[in-house]
Amino acid sequence: MRDLKYVLKQSYESSRALIIGINKYQNVSPLGYAVNDAKEIRDILIGELGFEAENVTYLTDSDATKSNILKSFLSFTSERVKVDDRLLVFFAGHGHTKAGFRGEVGYLVPYDADMNDYSSFIRWDELTRNAELIRAKHILFIMDACYGGLAVNRDIQAGSSRFLKDMYQRFSRQVITAGKANEVVSDSGGPIPDHSVFTGHLIEGIRGKAANEHGVITASGLMAYVYTKVANDLNSEQTPHYGQFDGDGDFIIVAPNIDELSGDEKKDIDELISVPYTEVARSIVTLEEKVDYVKELLSSQKSHIKLHDFGIEEVRLFLSRTSEDNFAVSGSYSDEEFLDRISSYEKYTRDLGAIFAVMAYWATEAEFEVLRKIISRASDRLIESQGGLTIWLNLRWYPLLLLLYQAGIAAVESKNYQALSAILYTKLGESNYGNSNPYFAQKLSSGILELTRTDIFKRIPGHERQYTPISEYLFKQVQPVIDDLFFLGKGYESSFDEFEILYALVVADLRLQDGHGMWGPIGRFGWKFSSRGENSPFVMLATEAANLKEHWPPIKAGMFGGSYERYEKAANEFKGVLGRLNWW
Repeated sequence: MRDLKYVLKQSYESSRALIIGINKYQNVSPLGYAVNDAKEIRDILIGELGFEAENVTYLTDSDATKSNILKSFLSFTSERVKVDDRLLVFFAGHGHTKAGFRGEVGYLVPYDADMNDYSSFIRWDELTRNAELIRAKHILFIMDACYGGLAVNRDIQAGSSRFLKDMYQRFSRQVITAGKANEVVSDSGGPIPDHSVFTGHLIEGIRGKAANEHGVITASGLMAYVYTKVANDLNSEQTPHYGQFDGDGDFIIVAPNIDELSGDEKKDIDELISVPYTEVARSIVTLEEKVDYVKELLSSQKSHIKLHDFGIEEVRLFLSRTSEDNFAVSGSYSDEEFLDRISSYEKYTRDLGAIFAVMAYWATEAEFEVLRKIISRASDRLIESQGGLTIWLNLRWYPLLLLLYQAGIAAVESKNYQALSAILYTKLGESNYGNSNPYFAQKLSSGILELTRTDIFKRIPGHERQYTPISEYLFKQVQPVIDDLFFLGKGYESSFDEFEILYALVVADLRLQDGHGMWGPIGRFGWKFSSRGENSPFVMLATEAANLKEHWPPIKAGMFGGSYERYEKAANEFKGVLGRLNWW
């Protein structure tokens, strides 16, 4: 189990490696440069990347038997490996693939393998399953071998960026292989003499060619660099396969200024690290391509059906990834599990969230029904009664909160209040509510209320002392997505605040209409009200509404029942609540 206090660190405690290279096989055709590749990688790790020699296990030729490889790998499950360690596993040798009933099965071929006896091979997924036993927060597998059967998520996108601190603090298991099933490894002819094509480009990437403008090299950046170079090398018939099979952190290979940053605990180290562009295969449907496709459909009045079908297809994918099969609602709570679930929910919501935001930004009345259906279908299973741990049951609403924030901020930025109204007032059905049809804003706020009461988001590193931790976390989490899509720049904060105020007042108004007590989710605008008074976002928005009354765009869009009086009552009572809060 990973200890939360270690997750908080922004560095590595120890660096470990298992390096394997096999030229001469007992029963299989030899290779020419696998041992050279392994030796060079070992030397780079120790001589250039700060790995201590005693922490690097090195197996070549007759030492690289199945038993020795597995024994060496499983040695990292011991208590000597700490949570804040990183582990790199490099294998240069033959790979093999066999078709099974559920797809391809990939194997590594050890020194003593018998090609007629599959029990003498090492199944790739045997390593991934056993990786669960290793405490190191970051593990990177680099396999100079071709085989199939890798179940990985390829989510590196052009122009994407990550916070360096977050990379260190998030769990990850990453892999890159030299090629896919039925491809032949180019054992020579690479950019460096006496090395394979794959490892030659890998070495060049590690030594600086995969670095970003700050000199930082992450596993994601290295994988993107090697993928492009190997796939386009004239001496190669390989297409590397890479991605993450667990977690969403990033193995840090080189970070020149991390000692300076981590030396001062008060120093802001939210440094954005760009991931290099990857020339992905044309058969891969990237998020960028999905966004472009949605924009194309929105620009045509004849594409409503295609937009509907595409949106529902993305909802189905979202539902399969966020189902209870992957996020059990039973069991015990731990901070570690909470952080892992938050990260996973964010990863699985990424595509639908971006697509939903684009729809909310440009949608016309003809597309509002698609917006409603996306929210309705994505929420269906959450409105049914179900037993389980309360925190896990309520946390299932977090992906829907992400969807709302991304679409809501986009709608506010484009002044598309009709789209925002369509989303907030989507009816979710009658389950557990007798004859009533709860609106999406109501039901979502109920789940968020429970999360607010428990202060669970204060368990996220950096949010322990914040007044509105959910809002503060979402402010940082959503910004890169929205800015990549719409380039809001400094306008992001004002659109964020306006959206949160409208969302809170809609919830407050609906509660008043149902005869319930005054409440609405209080975001960052709450402490701004206390500190800025008449210049706070809440007061400034209320002033705008008072000047325009029935002509105020949110009212004209049908929010608050299209009634300024309803809005005014909710706003005045909510202002009283804000005034009574003790933030200090």
